[in-house]
Order: sequence, then structure tokens, then C-alpha cells
Amino acid sequence: MTAAASYFVTLASAATRSELYPLARATAWLNSQPLTESDLQAKVVLIEFWTYSCINWRRQLPYVRAWAEKYKDDGLIVIGVHSPEFSFEKNIDNIRWAAKDMRVDYPIAVDNDHAIWRGFNNEYWPALYFADAKGKIRHQQFGEGEYQQSEKVIQKLLAEAGVASSRRELVSVDPNGAEAQADWKHLGSGENYLGYERTENFALSAARDKPRVYSAPKHLDLNYWGLSGDWTIGKEATLLNQPGGSIVYRFHSRDLHLVMGPASPGSSVRFRVSIDGRPPENAHGVDIDDEGNGTVKESRMYQLLRQPSPITDRQFEIEFLDPGVEAFSFSFG
Repeated sequence: MTAAASYFVTLASAATRSELYPLARATAWLNSQPLTESDLQAKVVLIEFWTYSCINWRRQLPYVRAWAEKYKDDGLIVIGVHSPEFSFEKNIDNIRWAAKDMRVDYPIAVDNDHAIWRGFNNEYWPALYFADAKGKIRHQQFGEGEYQQSEKVIQKLLAEAGVASSRRELVSVDPNGAEAQADWKHLGSGENYLGYERTENFALSAARDKPRVYSAPKHLDLNYWGLSGDWTIGKEATLLNQPGGSIVYRFHSRDLHLVMGPASPGSSVRFRVSIDGRPPENAHGVDIDDEGNGTVKESRMYQLLRQPSPITDRQFEIEFLDPGVEAFSFSFG
């Protein structure tokens, strides 16, 4: 074969190669044997980038779950690519637990090194990539929303693949708990991290990577936060060294979530939540009771508040009765 002929064969091969080839870089698979390009040949494929502590993904999940169930017999394959944000999300047992707890039954490609993420040039959690039966990416959706449009893309790609279906109605979901859609109209607080690498609006002087006893200010401006007690502020998370420490946050939203977990796997940390100095009562989230009591047992996102109207600036406080909790980030909805 001449050099010129070899060059054109290479070009032809590249032109016909599936754009789903980065999936071969998965470090493990859950809910499925490893899926190869040949397994996906002639299939419509929906790739979903997720990480299990992400509230934005949790609110998208009911739709992806419904699509996977509705169109599985029509040839749609949904693959969740789990690309971790926090170090605890690299633990395969944690991913396996989250998939079971959150009812993620479709195949999961574990992407602990973000190799698939880089292969797709992805930048978002969540992100959806829609591939046709030839393995070509035909549509992308970054972030929440556009659910009707996304399902219509699935229907279009299935029709192009020769799947005749009379089920043109769109799925209807009624999510609850952490999966309920955000109250965008009243959302005045954005995600914030508690490790020094990415945090914003910390109201005190931080000591990096070493213990310090903090005292939270009596007044916080909106979207500022503080600590009370003996804490170590690390790069990724803030660790409580002694019992009785608390985190305070001034926020404006219906929902408040906190990603946290026990520093020692298998241990538990009791806590109590208050809002404007009082028990949350009917403003409590799914992970606490109406008196604000809860327990950290797993490293995950905890839904702590879901307020009824009216939504105003409020002061959140969480006091930990035991030491050894790591707090990673706040999110709102």
C-alpha cells in the first residue's frame, strides 16, 4: 500500500468511527458489562455526565430515568458517565450505593480520571449528549431544563433509525424531595464551596490546613457564611475537630442543601438545624425532622430546608453534636 493510499484509508476510518469511543476509557462499569462500540452499533445512545452529590443532576434525573424506561425497547441506550467532583465520589462503593439509593438502573461508566469527560470536551454537570445510530453526536444539552426538546430529539433519532412508534406523547414526571424542580423565581443564592480552593464570601479570616477556633459574626450579609468552634479549613472541605461546632449561612431560596460526610467511613455525626434561631418545623427538608435533628452517615448531599412561601433572606445554622464531619458545599433551589 502506498503512503497516499494509507493516508486515505486512515481518513476514511476516522470519518466512520463512532464519536462514542471515549467510553472505552471507563475505569469500571456498573449495572452492565463494559459497552463497546460494537455493542452500541445501530443504537441511539444518550450519554449523561453526572456526579452523585450534584443538585442540578438530581433535578434532571427523573427525566433521564423516565426516558431510559420508556424507550429501552425501541433501541435507546442510556449511559450515565459518573465523573466525580469530590474525592469521596471516586469510591466505587459510594457510587454503587448512590446508584441504588437514587434508582439509577441504566449502565454506568465510572470516569474517575475524567478521561471520558476530556474525550467529550465536557465542562458541565449535568450534560447530555445524544448520538444517532451511526455513533454521531447530534445534539447536546448542558445543565437543567429543555426536557421536552431533549425527548423530541430522542424520538427523532429513533425514527431515523427505523423505529416505528406511535408513542409520541412526552413523559410526565412528578418529582419530589431533592428531585423536585427549583423555585427559580425566588432563587437568590448560588452554589458555594467550603474548602479554601473555591469558597467565596467567608466572613472570617481563614487558617488554611490547620485547626483554629472560630467565632461567627452576629450579622452576615446575604450569601456570606461563617464558622463557630474548632475547625480545619482544607482545600476541598472543612473538617470539625471538636463537638459543638456550627456553620452559619445567610441565604435566599426555597431549598438549602449541604454536601457533607463523616471523615471516618462507617461513623456517624449528629446535627441540629435552625433557621433564624428557631427549629425549621414545616420548613424542614427530607433529611431532618421538624425540630431540625439529623444524622450524617454517608458522604452525599443532604436536603436540609424546603421553605413554604414567602421566601425571604434567612439565617441558616447547623450545629454538630459530634466531631468528625467534613462539609464540602452548599447549594440552593
